[in-house]
Amino acid sequence: MVVLLYSLMCAIFGTTFLVIKLGVDAGLPPLLSASLRFFAAGALLLLGLRLRGKPSFGLLARKETWLIGCGSTFVTFATLYWAEQHLDSGTAAVLSATAPIAVLLLQSVFWKKRSTKLERRGALVSFAGVVVLLLPSLAAVHPDRLWLLSAALVLLGQIGYASGSLLQRRLLTKEPALSPIALNGGQMLAGGAGMALLSLLTERIDPSAVEPLPALASLLYLIVIGSMLGHSLFAWLIRATNAFFPSTWLYISPALALGLGAALYGERLSGFTAAGSLIVLAGIVLLRLPELKSQLLAAKKRSREAA
Repeated sequence: MVVLLYSLMCAIFGTTFLVIKLGVDAGLPPLLSASLRFFAAGALLLLGLRLRGKPSFGLLARKETWLIGCGSTFVTFATLYWAEQHLDSGTAAVLSATAPIAVLLLQSVFWKKRSTKLERRGALVSFAGVVVLLLPSLAAVHPDRLWLLSAALVLLGQIGYASGSLLQRRLLTKEPALSPIALNGGQMLAGGAGMALLSLLTERIDPSAVEPLPALASLLYLIVIGSMLGHSLFAWLIRATNAFFPSTWLYISPALALGLGAALYGERLSGFTAAGSLIVLAGIVLLRLPELKSQLLAAKKRSREAA
Protein backbone atom coordinates (compact mmCIF):
# COMPACT_ATOMS: atom_id res chain seq x y z
CA MET A 1 0.00 0.00 0.00
CA VAL A 2 2.80 2.44 0.92
CA VAL A 3 4.63 1.84 -2.38
CA LEU A 4 1.42 2.26 -4.39
CA LEU A 5 0.44 5.54 -2.66
CA TYR A 6 4.01 6.84 -2.86
CA SER A 7 4.08 6.15 -6.62
CA LEU A 8 0.73 7.92 -7.01
CA MET A 9 2.02 10.96 -5.08
CA CYS A 10 5.16 11.19 -7.26
CA ALA A 11 3.04 10.96 -10.41
CA ILE A 12 0.71 13.71 -9.15
CA PHE A 13 3.52 16.08 -8.19
CA GLY A 14 5.25 15.37 -11.50
CA THR A 15 2.19 16.44 -13.50
CA THR A 16 1.30 19.64 -11.61
CA PHE A 17 4.01 21.76 -13.26
CA LEU A 18 2.65 21.02 -16.74
CA VAL A 19 -0.96 21.57 -15.62
CA ILE A 20 0.01 24.96 -14.11
CA LYS A 21 1.57 25.84 -17.48
CA LEU A 22 -1.62 24.79 -19.31
CA GLY A 23 -3.74 27.04 -17.10
CA VAL A 24 -1.43 30.04 -17.45
CA ASP A 25 -1.21 29.58 -21.24
CA ALA A 26 -5.03 29.36 -21.35
CA GLY A 27 -5.14 32.99 -20.21
CA LEU A 28 -5.74 32.63 -16.47
CA PRO A 29 -3.84 35.38 -14.60
CA PRO A 30 -1.17 33.44 -12.67
CA LEU A 31 -1.80 34.87 -9.20
CA LEU A 32 -5.57 34.56 -9.57
CA SER A 33 -5.17 30.95 -10.70
CA ALA A 34 -2.89 30.11 -7.77
CA SER A 35 -5.14 31.86 -5.25
CA LEU A 36 -8.27 30.03 -6.46
CA ARG A 37 -6.44 26.70 -6.32
CA PHE A 38 -5.10 26.98 -2.79
CA PHE A 39 -7.99 28.88 -1.21
CA ALA A 40 -10.49 26.33 -2.55
CA ALA A 41 -8.34 23.30 -1.68
CA GLY A 42 -7.65 24.58 1.84
CA ALA A 43 -11.28 25.48 2.49
CA LEU A 44 -12.52 22.09 1.22
CA LEU A 45 -10.00 20.17 3.35
CA LEU A 46 -10.96 22.11 6.48
CA LEU A 47 -14.67 21.73 5.72
CA GLY A 48 -14.24 17.97 5.32
CA LEU A 49 -12.51 17.76 8.71
CA ARG A 50 -15.21 19.93 10.26
CA LEU A 51 -17.98 17.67 8.96
CA ARG A 52 -16.20 14.71 10.58
CA GLY A 53 -16.13 16.55 13.89
CA LYS A 54 -12.39 17.22 13.88
CA PRO A 55 -10.66 20.54 14.70
CA SER A 56 -10.14 22.56 11.54
CA PHE A 57 -11.06 26.22 11.02
CA GLY A 58 -9.79 27.16 14.50
CA LEU A 59 -6.25 26.87 13.11
CA LEU A 60 -6.87 30.08 11.15
CA ALA A 61 -6.78 31.99 14.44
CA ARG A 62 -3.16 30.95 14.98
CA LYS A 63 -0.33 33.09 13.66
CA GLU A 64 1.75 29.96 12.95
CA THR A 65 -0.77 28.89 10.30
CA TRP A 66 -0.41 32.22 8.50
CA LEU A 67 3.38 32.21 8.77
CA ILE A 68 3.57 28.70 7.32
CA GLY A 69 1.07 29.67 4.61
CA CYS A 70 3.14 32.72 3.75
CA GLY A 71 6.23 30.57 3.13
CA SER A 72 4.92 27.22 1.90
CA THR A 73 2.12 28.53 -0.31
CA PHE A 74 2.23 32.29 -0.89
CA VAL A 75 5.94 32.83 -1.66
CA THR A 76 6.52 29.42 -3.25
CA PHE A 77 3.58 29.39 -5.62
CA ALA A 78 3.16 33.09 -6.38
CA THR A 79 6.70 33.00 -7.80
CA LEU A 80 6.21 29.63 -9.55
CA TYR A 81 2.92 30.55 -11.24
CA TRP A 82 4.22 33.92 -12.42
CA ALA A 83 7.46 32.33 -13.67
CA GLU A 84 5.67 29.65 -15.71
CA GLN A 85 4.49 32.39 -18.07
CA HIS A 86 8.09 32.45 -19.35
CA LEU A 87 9.62 29.08 -18.36
CA ASP A 88 8.98 25.56 -19.63
CA SER A 89 7.22 23.44 -17.02
CA GLY A 90 10.11 20.95 -16.88
CA THR A 91 12.67 23.68 -16.20
CA ALA A 92 10.44 25.09 -13.45
CA ALA A 93 10.20 21.61 -11.89
CA VAL A 94 13.98 21.13 -11.85
CA LEU A 95 14.56 24.58 -10.33
CA SER A 96 11.93 23.76 -7.69
CA ALA A 97 13.90 20.63 -6.78
CA THR A 98 16.56 22.86 -5.19
CA ALA A 99 14.32 23.25 -2.10
CA PRO A 100 16.61 21.04 0.08
CA ILE A 101 19.47 23.51 -0.55
CA ALA A 102 17.25 26.30 0.77
CA VAL A 103 16.43 24.16 3.83
CA LEU A 104 20.15 23.57 4.41
CA LEU A 105 20.88 27.30 4.09
CA LEU A 106 18.13 28.35 6.52
CA GLN A 107 19.08 25.68 9.05
CA SER A 108 22.69 26.90 8.97
CA VAL A 109 21.87 30.62 9.22
CA PHE A 110 18.88 30.74 11.58
CA TRP A 111 18.93 27.43 13.45
CA LYS A 112 22.74 27.33 13.73
CA LYS A 113 22.74 23.71 12.57
CA ARG A 114 26.13 22.84 11.12
CA SER A 115 26.03 21.24 7.70
CA THR A 116 28.19 18.22 6.90
CA LYS A 117 30.88 18.15 4.23
CA LEU A 118 28.69 15.87 2.11
CA GLU A 119 25.74 18.27 2.37
CA ARG A 120 27.92 21.18 1.29
CA ARG A 121 29.26 19.19 -1.67
CA GLY A 122 25.73 18.24 -2.69
CA ALA A 123 24.65 21.89 -2.54
CA LEU A 124 27.61 22.93 -4.69
CA VAL A 125 26.91 20.21 -7.26
CA SER A 126 23.26 21.29 -7.49
CA PHE A 127 24.27 24.93 -7.82
CA ALA A 128 26.61 23.95 -10.67
CA GLY A 129 23.65 22.20 -12.32
CA VAL A 130 21.56 25.38 -12.05
CA VAL A 131 24.41 27.32 -13.72
CA VAL A 132 24.52 24.77 -16.58
CA LEU A 133 20.73 25.04 -16.92
CA LEU A 134 20.92 28.84 -17.14
CA LEU A 135 24.13 29.00 -19.20
CA PRO A 136 22.59 29.47 -22.69
CA SER A 137 20.63 32.51 -21.49
CA LEU A 138 23.51 33.89 -19.41
CA ALA A 139 25.94 33.61 -22.34
CA ALA A 140 23.58 35.02 -24.99
CA VAL A 141 24.46 38.34 -26.64
CA HIS A 142 20.90 39.48 -25.99
CA PRO A 143 19.80 37.45 -22.95
CA ASP A 144 16.12 36.86 -22.33
CA ARG A 145 15.81 38.91 -19.17
CA LEU A 146 12.27 37.77 -18.43
CA TRP A 147 13.40 34.13 -18.64
CA LEU A 148 16.29 34.80 -16.26
CA LEU A 149 14.05 36.75 -13.88
CA SER A 150 11.54 33.90 -13.89
CA ALA A 151 14.24 31.32 -13.12
CA ALA A 152 15.55 33.51 -10.28
CA LEU A 153 12.02 33.85 -8.86
CA VAL A 154 11.50 30.07 -8.79
CA LEU A 155 14.80 29.70 -6.92
CA LEU A 156 13.79 32.49 -4.54
CA GLY A 157 10.47 30.75 -3.98
CA GLN A 158 12.32 27.75 -2.53
CA ILE A 159 13.42 29.95 0.38
CA GLY A 160 9.72 30.42 1.13
CA TYR A 161 9.08 26.69 0.79
CA ALA A 162 12.00 25.88 3.10
CA SER A 163 10.95 28.38 5.77
CA GLY A 164 7.36 27.10 5.72
CA SER A 165 8.51 23.46 5.88
CA LEU A 166 10.83 24.10 8.82
CA LEU A 167 8.16 26.03 10.73
CA GLN A 168 5.63 23.29 10.03
CA ARG A 169 8.03 20.59 11.18
CA ARG A 170 8.77 22.46 14.42
CA LEU A 171 5.09 23.02 15.15
CA LEU A 172 4.11 19.37 14.50
CA THR A 173 7.03 18.19 16.67
CA LYS A 174 6.02 20.57 19.45
CA GLU A 175 2.33 19.60 19.21
CA PRO A 176 2.10 15.91 18.15
CA ALA A 177 -1.70 15.90 18.52
CA LEU A 178 -2.04 18.54 15.79
CA SER A 179 -3.39 17.09 12.53
CA PRO A 180 -0.91 17.62 9.64
CA ILE A 181 -3.83 17.54 7.18
CA ALA A 182 -5.67 20.28 9.12
CA LEU A 183 -2.52 22.37 9.33
CA ASN A 184 -1.90 21.87 5.62
CA GLY A 185 -5.47 22.93 4.82
CA GLY A 186 -5.17 26.01 7.01
CA GLN A 187 -1.86 27.14 5.56
CA MET A 188 -3.11 26.62 1.97
CA LEU A 189 -6.20 28.74 2.70
CA ALA A 190 -4.03 31.44 4.31
CA GLY A 191 -1.56 31.47 1.40
CA GLY A 192 -4.40 31.48 -1.12
CA ALA A 193 -5.98 34.49 0.60
CA GLY A 194 -2.66 36.35 0.37
CA MET A 195 -2.35 35.61 -3.35
CA ALA A 196 -5.95 36.71 -3.94
CA LEU A 197 -5.14 40.09 -2.39
CA LEU A 198 -1.96 40.42 -4.46
CA SER A 199 -3.87 39.45 -7.62
CA LEU A 200 -6.51 42.08 -6.88
CA LEU A 201 -3.81 44.74 -6.55
CA THR A 202 -1.63 43.78 -9.53
CA GLU A 203 -3.55 41.79 -12.17
CA ARG A 204 -6.11 42.78 -14.77
CA ILE A 205 -8.67 40.10 -15.54
CA ASP A 206 -9.82 39.91 -19.17
CA PRO A 207 -12.46 37.14 -19.50
CA SER A 208 -12.29 37.31 -23.31
CA ALA A 209 -8.61 36.27 -23.19
CA VAL A 210 -9.34 33.08 -21.23
CA GLU A 211 -9.91 29.72 -22.94
CA PRO A 212 -12.62 28.34 -20.62
CA LEU A 213 -12.19 24.57 -21.05
CA PRO A 214 -8.41 24.21 -20.51
CA ALA A 215 -8.44 26.92 -17.83
CA LEU A 216 -11.21 25.19 -15.85
CA ALA A 217 -9.72 21.71 -16.34
CA SER A 218 -6.34 22.95 -15.10
CA LEU A 219 -7.89 24.61 -12.05
CA LEU A 220 -10.03 21.60 -11.08
CA TYR A 221 -7.12 19.17 -11.49
CA LEU A 222 -4.82 21.31 -9.35
CA ILE A 223 -7.44 21.83 -6.62
CA VAL A 224 -8.64 18.23 -6.31
CA ILE A 225 -5.67 16.13 -7.47
CA GLY A 226 -2.64 18.39 -7.02
CA SER A 227 -3.50 20.01 -3.69
CA MET A 228 -6.14 17.97 -1.86
CA LEU A 229 -5.11 14.44 -2.90
CA GLY A 230 -1.38 15.04 -3.44
CA HIS A 231 -0.76 16.85 -0.16
CA SER A 232 -3.04 14.49 1.79
CA LEU A 233 -1.03 11.54 0.46
CA PHE A 234 2.15 13.34 1.53
CA ALA A 235 0.76 13.83 5.06
CA TRP A 236 -0.45 10.19 5.22
CA LEU A 237 2.96 8.88 4.12
CA ILE A 238 4.67 10.95 6.84
CA ARG A 239 2.42 9.22 9.38
CA ALA A 240 2.84 5.76 7.82
CA THR A 241 6.62 5.95 7.33
CA ASN A 242 8.65 8.96 8.51
CA ALA A 243 9.21 12.63 7.75
CA PHE A 244 11.99 11.95 5.22
CA PHE A 245 10.65 9.21 2.93
CA PRO A 246 7.76 11.16 1.29
CA SER A 247 10.08 14.08 0.47
CA THR A 248 12.07 11.83 -1.90
CA TRP A 249 9.47 12.72 -4.56
CA LEU A 250 11.90 15.57 -5.30
CA TYR A 251 14.23 13.04 -6.99
CA ILE A 252 11.54 11.55 -9.22
CA SER A 253 8.90 14.13 -10.11
CA PRO A 254 11.21 16.68 -11.87
CA ALA A 255 12.36 13.99 -14.32
CA LEU A 256 8.72 13.06 -14.94
CA ALA A 257 7.85 16.76 -15.45
CA LEU A 258 10.65 17.16 -18.02
CA GLY A 259 9.46 14.09 -19.93
CA LEU A 260 5.80 15.11 -19.87
CA GLY A 261 6.59 18.66 -20.98
CA ALA A 262 8.61 17.38 -23.94
CA ALA A 263 6.23 14.56 -24.93
CA LEU A 264 2.84 16.23 -24.43
CA TYR A 265 3.51 19.95 -24.79
CA GLY A 266 6.40 20.12 -27.23
CA GLU A 267 8.81 21.69 -24.75
CA ARG A 268 12.36 21.66 -26.10
CA LEU A 269 14.72 19.41 -24.15
CA SER A 270 18.17 20.77 -25.07
CA GLY A 271 21.52 19.28 -24.11
CA PHE A 272 22.05 22.05 -21.54
CA THR A 273 18.60 21.41 -20.03
CA ALA A 274 19.17 17.65 -19.78
CA ALA A 275 22.72 17.98 -18.40
CA GLY A 276 21.82 20.74 -15.94
CA SER A 277 18.78 18.80 -14.70
CA LEU A 278 20.80 15.63 -14.11
CA ILE A 279 23.49 17.58 -12.23
CA VAL A 280 20.89 19.35 -10.05
CA LEU A 281 19.19 16.06 -9.13
CA ALA A 282 22.54 14.32 -8.53
CA GLY A 283 23.49 17.11 -6.12
CA ILE A 284 20.19 16.78 -4.26
CA VAL A 285 20.72 13.01 -3.89
CA LEU A 286 24.27 13.66 -2.62
CA LEU A 287 22.98 16.25 -0.16
CA ARG A 288 20.42 13.79 1.26
CA LEU A 289 22.64 10.68 1.00
CA PRO A 290 23.12 10.16 4.77
CA GLU A 291 19.34 10.22 5.30
CA LEU A 292 18.81 7.88 2.35
CA LYS A 293 21.34 5.41 3.79
CA SER A 294 19.85 5.54 7.29
CA GLN A 295 16.33 4.98 5.95
CA LEU A 296 17.47 2.03 3.83
CA LEU A 297 19.21 0.47 6.85
CA ALA A 298 16.11 1.03 8.99
CA ALA A 299 13.92 -0.59 6.31
CA LYS A 300 16.24 -3.63 6.12
CA LYS A 301 16.18 -3.93 9.91
CA ARG A 302 12.37 -3.83 9.98
CA SER A 303 12.13 -6.47 7.23
CA ARG A 304 14.52 -8.78 9.15
CA GLU A 305 12.51 -8.34 12.36
CA ALA A 306 9.26 -9.08 10.49
CA ALA A 307 10.72 -12.25 8.92
